Amino acid sequence: MNRQTAPFGRRAAVVNARERHGAYVVIHCLDRHGPRPHAGQFYMLTAAERWGGGEGERPFLPRAFSVLRAKARPDGVDLHFLIEDVGPGTKRLAELGAGDALLLVGPLGNGFAPPCDGRAPLLVGGGVGIAPLAIWQDELQGNPTTLVGFRDERHAHGARLVKNATVATDDGSAGHHGLVTELLEDELADAADDVEVYACGPPAMLEAVRELCTDHRVPAQLALESGMACGFGACFGCVVPTVEGYVRLCVDGPVLDAAKLESALVAGAGH
Repeated sequence: MNRQTAPFGRRAAVVNARERHGAYVVIHCLDRHGPRPHAGQFYMLTAAERWGGGEGERPFLPRAFSVLRAKARPDGVDLHFLIEDVGPGTKRLAELGAGDALLLVGPLGNGFAPPCDGRAPLLVGGGVGIAPLAIWQDELQGNPTTLVGFRDERHAHGARLVKNATVATDDGSAGHHGLVTELLEDELADAADDVEVYACGPPAMLEAVRELCTDHRVPAQLALESGMACGFGACFGCVVPTVEGYVRLCVDGPVLDAAKLESALVAGAGH
């Protein structure tokens, strides 16, 4: 278990920067009262003055986001979050600018654990699932092999946020023409006995990663997502099945051992 315990209650962090990377926005905020999170942990985020409005007064609930980067400062922790505008909640978060308040709860959940048996980490990400890989790179020693996949060149701008990444795009507009799991398959063919895989991305990608790692007998840690309302286990909205029974992804995950999953196609998930 690699968990940093969250302070009780929701608190406000001040946004100090906003960056655009193609289809994505990165929000920087200063958390003055929370600890530095571990790679793979997440926060529940709400735009303090821009939440709940417009048609149907949506959104109602906060949104769960993995940490992209976390930098300790004398006055707190500088947190970075990777956001794509895909709905009313993410739209309001993506519109935040310097001086705006971001309400957050976290860090929550269990993050990545170090590789076992001297294996080298091999990182695989898809879309906004590259976020926990960036902070994991910061925590790991050396320069781990990193493979990232996107739908097109505009989204592939996100590859700038991770170091030395090999890129795949669905339409071939940047990097390898095809799926990031095709790159993974090539890597595992050459180094299956020497690596441990760390992956985060859409459910279909994670399921392909799980199957490849099972076939090659490679240990893998998968950062999953599911619908969350609270983030700390009270609502049971993120329950997922494993070979050992049901778990709450927010407290038992979001990082789970691939060997404990019969499938990574979690109901209610999707980027």
